[in-house]
Amino acid sequence: MIYPIVAYGDPILRKPTQFIEKDQLDLKKLSEDMFETMHGANGVGLAAPQIGMNIRVFVVDATPFSEKDDDDDDEPDLSLVDFKKTFINPEILEEDGKEWAFEEGCLSIPGIRGDVYRPERVKIRYRDTDWNEYTEEYTGMAARIIQHEYDHLLGKLFVDYLPTLKKQLIKKKLADITKGNVDSDYRMRFPGRR
Repeated sequence: MIYPIVAYGDPILRKPTQFIEKDQLDLKKLSEDMFETMHGANGVGLAAPQIGMNIRVFVVDATPFSEKDDDDDDEPDLSLVDFKKTFINPEILEEDGKEWAFEEGCLSIPGIRGDVYRPERVKIRYRDTDWNEYTEEYTGMAARIIQHEYDHLLGKLFVDYLPTLKKQLIKKKLADITKGNVDSDYRMRFPGRR
């Protein structure tokens, strides 16, 4: 099932999420639906608040970053080839290393991108859809994707990290998204509409 993506301005995107219990939901079905929704919108990550659920779950599939683009001079990131996972009740234990910039975007904020600085390494504990617990470390783009999606679980968005001037420049665009005045290639749910 493909969910509509919750748009910027909806209060659920600003609420810290709740931990879930093992049998609270059909986690495999939720994970499948989230991947289907994310792929339908050409995303590489999707957090539960973005589909209107206030729970600590996100999915990532960084395969697009592992493929070499014919126009791209950079080599593909082979560490992302099989980086497709569901993170349930994740907790970031450590973030460190040199902060580096990358132009981020968000399915909930279509048409807006901006450079965000994040630490190069992250250590995270989480459960999978079979309720197995893992503690793993990630670096580079994998760490960035995790940090971006994890922020959604805390009620934070990538635009929060942008410099004040950039925030001023995108203020009207953000207001337009909240009102539903935005073009996107996928179905969205706007504040005040169901």
